[in-house]
Amino acid sequence: MSNVSNFVQRKSKQLAFFVRGFLQHKIPYSELDLFFWDTLEEWSQIKKGKHLPYEKTEQVFWHLLHQLQYWPQRSLIEDPYLRGELETCLDCLESEGNYPMPLDCIGIRP
Repeated sequence: MSNVSNFVQRKSKQLAFFVRGFLQHKIPYSELDLFFWDTLEEWSQIKKGKHLPYEKTEQVFWHLLHQLQYWPQRSLIEDPYLRGELETCLDCLESEGNYPMPLDCIGIRP
């Protein structure tokens, strides 16, 4: 059985792959949306560690997932400020927390 830390570590790599592919027009939005719902389904099966404090990477992970569902597809692609925020989140996830965490990143668990 997976715990929160293992889940976030594994899914962060996948999330970064899907978002980068989407932003580079290599993965359609429908695939990104499907990944989002699959991730929530898997999250519902996590039982260990949900009471523990957040790690920095986990906050970025949930924040990025929220942004993908909150903003329309067109904004994700065309809004330069939003794209910059997404790129910063991706850099943080891809560096496994070694990249500075975005200041306004307040992702929380569903």
